Amino acid sequence: MSGVGQGRRRSPAPEPPACGAAAVDPEPDGEDVARAILLRLLTGSPRTRAQLAAALAKRDVPDDVATRVLDRFTEVGLVDDAAYADMLVASRHAERGLSRRALAVELRRRGIDDAIAAQALTQVGDESEVAAARRLVERKLASTHGLDAATRARRTLAALGRRGYAPALVARLVRETLAREGSPDDLADGADIDDLHSYE
Repeated sequence: MSGVGQGRRRSPAPEPPACGAAAVDPEPDGEDVARAILLRLLTGSPRTRAQLAAALAKRDVPDDVATRVLDRFTEVGLVDDAAYADMLVASRHAERGLSRRALAVELRRRGIDDAIAAQALTQVGDESEVAAARRLVERKLASTHGLDAATRARRTLAALGRRGYAPALVARLVRETLAREGSPDDLADGADIDDLHSYE
């Protein structure tokens, strides 16, 4: 017969269940959550660090966690603001004819640092910008061919103003294009176009 000294054995501590709702960690690791959010966002399209930081803040990811994860993504090249800025400048200038001024505004709006933006904008030289403006002027004037010269000039100035081109440059290109068309001298010689600098 067992002695009294042996006493009763203690029940082992309950193990966490291997499956079921109780097995799921109710508090997932903050960095894992941040990584999952970033990977999902970056799968769709490249984004700037500022855009990703804003997305994490919206999901209530703590600032220190967001910073650590973003630093790691930057180290491995998944977040690269310089590459993003280069890509945006090249594509928006080629496809939409945006001027350096308009591109700078867009880069700033996306949270790109001014120094990185300035480097990216060196892709667009003076000649490239004038050539893009000339193409836009010719396209806009061609699309308004049936209208009077003053209206065509005013609409062209407005269209290029929205793309960030300086009024003096646009007015000169409008004069040149209208002169080649043989438009009325009062606009072709620049006497009245300079009064159209206020965009519609």
